[in-house]
This record gives sequence, C-alpha cells and structure tokens, in this order.
Amino acid sequence: MRRCSILAAVVFAASSSSLPLEAHPPHSPHPDREAVEARRPSGAGIAPREHGTSGQGALRFRVLLTSEELPERAREVLASAHGGFAVDRRPGRGEVYFALPGAGLLQISADLQSVHLLDTDPVMRDVNLHNTTLWEAADGTPLLSLPANDEGRVFTTTLSGRLVHTLEAPGGGSDLGRPEVNAYFREGGRFTPTDVDHLQGLLYVTTGYSDLDWVLTAGVHGTSPLAIDWHDLAFGGRGTGPGQLGTGHGVTVVRGDPVRVDVADRPHAEIDRFAPDGTYLSTLELPEGSFPCDIDYLDGHAVVGALHGPDREKGAPVYVLQGDRVVSEVRPKEELGLEGFQHIHNAVLRRIDGRFYIIMQAWNPGDFAILEQVD
Repeated sequence: MRRCSILAAVVFAASSSSLPLEAHPPHSPHPDREAVEARRPSGAGIAPREHGTSGQGALRFRVLLTSEELPERAREVLASAHGGFAVDRRPGRGEVYFALPGAGLLQISADLQSVHLLDTDPVMRDVNLHNTTLWEAADGTPLLSLPANDEGRVFTTTLSGRLVHTLEAPGGGSDLGRPEVNAYFREGGRFTPTDVDHLQGLLYVTTGYSDLDWVLTAGVHGTSPLAIDWHDLAFGGRGTGPGQLGTGHGVTVVRGDPVRVDVADRPHAEIDRFAPDGTYLSTLELPEGSFPCDIDYLDGHAVVGALHGPDREKGAPVYVLQGDRVVSEVRPKEELGLEGFQHIHNAVLRRIDGRFYIIMQAWNPGDFAILEQVD
C-alpha cells in the first residue's frame, strides 16, 4: 500500500437563489442518502490554490486540492482516467474509492487527509473501471463493484482491493427478462457495463456504450463464496420515449420513500427515474446539451458532473442541485483555472461538520480535483 498526503473536498451550503429546472411528471424532492459526519479537514500542509472562485450566491467554490497530491503511480496514469467514485456512507465511515487504469484501486481517507493506493488484482488493475459502487452483502460485508466497460465484466472486491467475484457477460442462454435483450446476447451482442449499483440483493447494471442500452440486473446469492448470477429483470432500452435511454451512463439507487433507481441519460440531458421493478416514474430534465454522466445525492442536495456544457466552446460544468433545482453551476476550467476539466466524468459529495465537499474527475484528458466553498 502506498500513501501520500491529500485533502479532498468541495464545500457547499444552501442558497436562497436558484435556477429553475423542469421535471415531469411532478414528484417529491429527492430522498437523501445517509450523511456521514467527520471532523473538518485541517488543511495542514496544503494551501488552497489561488484560482479564484466559481458558482453563484453562497455556493461559490475555490480549488482546494489538485492531482499533485495523488500517489506517484496515480499521477503517472491520470490522463487515462475514465471512471467514478464511491463514498462509504455507513455510520462512522466516509472513505471514498475509485480506480485508475494502470494503477488500480485508490482510497481517500474518511478525514480527507490522505489517499492510499490499494493492492489490486492484475486482471482488473490494468483495465478501465468505468465507475465504482459500495454495497453491503447480506451478512453486512462491505464490497466494491466496478464495471469494466471494455472488458465486458463487473468485478467485485473487498474494501482492501481483494477480488472476490467476476460477473461475466450474459450467455446466450441467459434469461434477462426481455425477449429482445435475450436475443441480443444470443446473437453475440457486446456487453459494455458503464455503471452498477445495489439494492436488496440485486445489482443494477447500465449498458449505455452498446446498442443494447438496457439496465440489466444480477442477483446476489450468499457470501462465502459470493455468488452473483444474471436475473430476469431488464428495463430502459434505446429510444426517445418516456423511460427510454440515449446512453444510459450512470445508475444511482436512491434510498427513501419511495426507493428509486435513477439513470443518467447523457444525450437527452436528463435523469430518468424508475421503481426498483423497472417501472418508469419520471424524468428530471437538466440544461439542454449538458450530457450528465451520473448523479450523487446527499442531504437534500445532489451533484451532477457533465461531459459537456450547453456551450461546447467552454469547459463542462458541475451542477449542484437542491431538491430538483440547479442552485449553482461550477465552472472548473474557465473560472477555476483547471485546464484538464474540459469534460467532467464523475462528481460525488461528502459532508463534514455540516459542510459539503465535492470530489470530481475529468475525462479526455483525465484529471482530479477537489473544491471548497468560499465562506
């Protein structure tokens, strides 16, 4: 395990001003994922970058940390970053996990003071892991699942990085719950998982980088050994109708009343919302042309990393939402001087001492940074 000093985060607070955002049909505000409180980082040894601020009203941010604080091996391969983060939101935790091709799994400590390079099985260390989710098995064991979009596999590891399961592409005889999906794999269609999340013994897997573009599910059975098999539930599918996807890129389970499965539909600039059984519920519309990659919820707020902005001559924004309204647009490239952030591939929230923090990752070229709210 390698280690280096890091202080990771983006802080934000509620703002009285907001930018209107339409949603259809109407629905209640986001249920919140459980917040984990920790002490606020002291910032010892790390000075905030003098890049100015970005955002509106009380939700203005400055650069707190750049990729300079990552372990050396992570910095060497950072340009190829094409993944996302998972936050451990269990009580008393708060670590953040992600992966870089050629470096493997990394863990940001709960106090946001250090980052560790975890020992990673070579079969997954050197391939692209397109996102990360953290979930608990039936016996309470915490696990990470990471979709390898180019390899057509979903890897599951312990929090220390030990590989415990590999979910292969569905075989031609798999019953995935839809005849057209079964036919796709029977005829040799490519499996390109882009994200995964877990709810009540099911893994939900998006496939937006293929012609399939259905959300597939796999059932989790037992823990010693861990067994995961394809399940007969699929929903979404390529199209422009309600509940259909242009590129189903990220999937987020929202635990609340009701429980939802949210799918980021990039070209349609929206978050499509489904019941756990795949029933379409509603759509949250984001600014046209924004290409949202994923959405992360915490304490009545959400953050969306956009691959593009409405103006493609400029770098993409990070949208901060309160309920279903955009309340701040953060521009890392133009307004914070982060030249690597032309395209934002993922962003997540932490909360420490009542303050929110955002950890974000860029793509093409890859980059990493953390922003902090300006008081």
